[in-house]
Amino acid sequence: MPFSIVPLLLLIVPMAEIAAFVIVGREIGVLWTLALIFVTAVLGSILLRVQGFGLINKIRRETEAGRVPGRELVHGVMILIAGVLLLTPGFITDTIGFLLFVPAIRDAGWTLIKNKISVVSTAGFTQHSSGPGPKRSDAPTIDLDEQDFERDPDPNSPWNKDKP
Repeated sequence: MPFSIVPLLLLIVPMAEIAAFVIVGREIGVLWTLALIFVTAVLGSILLRVQGFGLINKIRRETEAGRVPGRELVHGVMILIAGVLLLTPGFITDTIGFLLFVPAIRDAGWTLIKNKISVVSTAGFTQHSSGPGPKRSDAPTIDLDEQDFERDPDPNSPWNKDKP
């Protein structure tokens, strides 16, 4: 999304939400409108918790299997955005938020952006469990004794700047 669209969205979205509040409030009344906003916020927090924990488990399983969980990470970002949208008062943001909780819609979003992003794993990744996964075995191990290691700088070192 180009940066020039962001200020326009910051103006248009609140105006559309105010218009939606006026229309819905006129049809069902002010108290029911406020109750509906409260219910969507509570429902959104429950959905965020349930789907968030499920997604964390999927990410853990993918990393334990030695695969980079790119799809799951993008789904996690979409679920986080959905939770924020549902906690934001408004009917338009709530609609978008509820749509982002639908896995088929998140998959469609993943299909649109998966060729535009790359998930890179670090070369120094080490798995601490005994399960399968990437292990770094090509790096040499340097084992120092206590007399070989000291924290104080060596005054005879050519890189010592305090040398007279």
